[in-house]
Amino acid sequence: MLESGTDIRGCLSAVLKIVGHLGVLFSFTIGAYLDWQQLALCISAAPLLLFCTVLYIPETPSYLVLIGKEEEAYKSLLWLRGPNSDVAQELATIRTNVLASKNFSQRQSQMTGSQLINSLDVRTMNRLVGPILVTCGLMMFQRFSGAHAFSFYAVPIFRKTFGGMNPHGAAIAVSFVQLLASCLSGLLIDTVGRLPLLIVSSVLMSMALAGFGSYAYYEEVHRNQRIQNVMFHQTGQNDWIPLLCVLVFTIAFSLGMSPISWLLISELFPLEYRAFGSAMATAFSYLCAFVGVKTFVDFQQALGLYGAFWLYASISVGGLCFVVCCVPETKGRDLDEMDPNYVQSLSPKR
Repeated sequence: MLESGTDIRGCLSAVLKIVGHLGVLFSFTIGAYLDWQQLALCISAAPLLLFCTVLYIPETPSYLVLIGKEEEAYKSLLWLRGPNSDVAQELATIRTNVLASKNFSQRQSQMTGSQLINSLDVRTMNRLVGPILVTCGLMMFQRFSGAHAFSFYAVPIFRKTFGGMNPHGAAIAVSFVQLLASCLSGLLIDTVGRLPLLIVSSVLMSMALAGFGSYAYYEEVHRNQRIQNVMFHQTGQNDWIPLLCVLVFTIAFSLGMSPISWLLISELFPLEYRAFGSAMATAFSYLCAFVGVKTFVDFQQALGLYGAFWLYASISVGGLCFVVCCVPETKGRDLDEMDPNYVQSLSPKR
């Protein structure tokens, strides 16, 4: 994605999510008919396919230029852009950027510890700390928004809220809608922009989570009545309410918060800090994912199912405030164009 042009960078970021959601849809579909051991055996074919296909993918042009293989970098660019593309100017830009990065790294390596600390002036710290706070903040709000609860505990959650609908069928429907929403996000990210999609996504996610929690609370309060009235329990005439909430949340999450959070990791960091910053934001993201998955059961036991999703709704509202106040718009800007001026765009004043 880092090697793509400004006009398709957002679209390509959505492709990653689309392929991932295809895998989720496949897992939910066959998981409705297999036990977990059989499901794990089927899914184990995915890493083997990845190993086979990655053998045919060329190394990135930036890395090839970095190690001095410019002829191979030229061939790699032609593979990425097409055999008839003129990549000479792009290769020259990559060469200039890599040279600047190598010079920076050499200066850093020659400094002692105290000199390195002293070299981190206010401007340098702002250029590094700002993107780290924005990307890690987005990842935190994304991971603790309840998305992983619906992904990893979809069937148990639906069993607790549905009266008659098949929870496996609902999980498959949600994953299919998630796939469609990801396809739509690929079309909207580069046309509408990152910031509007993030705002709309956060608003809809908060409303859907609050609605789902309210329905779960209603079910909790009326549980005794539902047990006594067997016909009401069997028909599940209100099952469309939690399903609608989950579908709205899934669409909103897949349109904005999910793909754009990852896209901004590659867009916000300056060239000389891009590798370090991307690694830090990605590691923080998966740490939050681990904590988010492990704490859902604890939240559910401590607060109830409705309390857990009201908590996720509150976190999503906090994410909305964070997006409005801190996240810059990067639509249509080259990665190198963002370096000098993006600190000002991180300001709450737009």
